[in-house]
Amino acid sequence: MARSAGGEPRGILNPKVGEKKFQLSRLLPSEDLKFFVEHYWIVKWDLRGQEPYLSENLPYPTVHLVIEKEKSNIFGVITGKFSVLIKEKGQVFGIKFRPGAFYPFVKTPVSRFTDRFISLSEVFGADALALETLILSVEDEEEMINIAENFLRERLPEHDENVAEVNRIIDSISGDGTIIKVDDLVERLKLNKRWLQRLFNHYVGVSPKWVIKRYRLHEAAQKLAHGEVKDWFTLALDLGYFDQAHFINDFKAIVGETPAEYARHNG
Repeated sequence: MARSAGGEPRGILNPKVGEKKFQLSRLLPSEDLKFFVEHYWIVKWDLRGQEPYLSENLPYPTVHLVIEKEKSNIFGVITGKFSVLIKEKGQVFGIKFRPGAFYPFVKTPVSRFTDRFISLSEVFGADALALETLILSVEDEEEMINIAENFLRERLPEHDENVAEVNRIIDSISGDGTIIKVDDLVERLKLNKRWLQRLFNHYVGVSPKWVIKRYRLHEAAQKLAHGEVKDWFTLALDLGYFDQAHFINDFKAIVGETPAEYARHNG
């Protein structure tokens, strides 16, 4: 039986508004699939009689398999803000692969998928289209996951030690806020910088620098949404910026509004 992934979902912008517009379930995979799958996610909404809602996210360095009526695709890492307009009534089922864990399924650089979505049939063959029909034909979340896991098991590659290494590196980035540049990472984990760049190009689809910056922006957005920021200068320094101006510019370039505006909208 699938279990809730627990914890607060990160990367969703304006979370207090979003939770009034849609329901999000995050469920863990079976034991034999944990090497490849971080979790499954299911979003449901019913906005009939209401205005459509623009859901916005700061994606993580992961690939997603997304099932939606007539819109099922493989989504590579999105390097900017990802926005989707939800309206009327609907639902989406997704598989969030662990960082680097999609590569063994395709054996081609994951950078090929970056900022792109590709049809399931192009990646897994024509018979993959039946997955959409099967998943959307059931209401029970457990049944959806069973169908998805059977699909994955039929195509399951061998474990790749580089996937474990990618996750060790990314866990270090996400868990250690003092890693603010690639040189910090290389020194801390005793890595070869050029090897690290090649590894991320093949397995992750974006550079180590992008991953570090994105996790620091996630931290900033979460703190702002929870009203935890009292000192802008200290926040900027903690995230690796030498002054507030560069932090504000980067935040606005990705999120679409300044940190102060974002904090105010979430307050």
